[in-house]
Amino acid sequence: MTIAADRNRPAGRTAPERLLLRLEWRVIRRLDGRLAGGYRTAHRGTGTDLAGLREYLEGDDARHIDWNATARLSEPQLRLFTEDRELIVWLVLDRSASMSVGPPGRGKQDVLTELALVLARLFGRGGNRVGALLYDTGLGNRAAVRTVPPGTGRTHVLRIGAELTRTADAGRGGGGYGRTTNLAAMLDAVAKLAKRRALIVVVSDFIGDGDWERSLLRLVPRHEVVALRVVDAADDELPDAGLVVVEDAETGEQLVVDSSDPLLRARITAQVSERDASLAAGMRRAGVPFHRIGTDADLAAALIDVVVSTKRRRA
Repeated sequence: MTIAADRNRPAGRTAPERLLLRLEWRVIRRLDGRLAGGYRTAHRGTGTDLAGLREYLEGDDARHIDWNATARLSEPQLRLFTEDRELIVWLVLDRSASMSVGPPGRGKQDVLTELALVLARLFGRGGNRVGALLYDTGLGNRAAVRTVPPGTGRTHVLRIGAELTRTADAGRGGGGYGRTTNLAAMLDAVAKLAKRRALIVVVSDFIGDGDWERSLLRLVPRHEVVALRVVDAADDELPDAGLVVVEDAETGEQLVVDSSDPLLRARITAQVSERDASLAAGMRRAGVPFHRIGTDADLAAALIDVVVSTKRRRA
């Protein structure tokens, strides 16, 4: 893509088209060639192209023993295969009310949308099929779950973008509030969808309840899971502004508090630290890479850091 080509295209693009064009120019162009090898394949070492042989070790799959080579060398030899590079990728996108926090045009939902489009475009260009699950707490007793089945190509990325725009416009048209996000239910929803082994990328602020760690532990043995936590300064800090009305973004509950009260501020800081430590510990126990992306972060730099840390973790 060039700037000149972009200017010569007809006007009247949709909002997802305009956003994807901007991301392709400002983010994806910088990421090209930088993210190769940043994920494990879904079927590691079980492709169809023979890559070589090595000595059989205890615990290896006996079905891959090369009996002809074993007879020649008098030692059990194991066939090694080129990795199958095709992936099914599921993007789990948290659309709950707490994701609306942040400055206009650069709130957590804006960052989530950009992450979704960039990741879908990058994975899709490699021939992988990308699907999306959009999870909202909804109104009443049931969560609202929308899915975009796995697909490839730029048009498919725009379909995901259109669904994100549609849910953003319709999700709270009536001005109501949902319930606190059930993180366990969100993970269980993608577990039902992902029939084949897949790479599952969860994009959320992870503000919610439910026994999410148990759900995550059930998900990990079958799939590779990566968690991207989108955060804003307003999640962690109470401005020192005297008497203020604070509102729970998930439930709509309001309280009048003295934001200058040092005891209140200390209690909030302690609760935030406890929440963050518990979240990080749960991800660590599950063996899930866990990355923090702020609303003020440079998206390309943040994604490069994710890949670098993932490679370092595997080294």
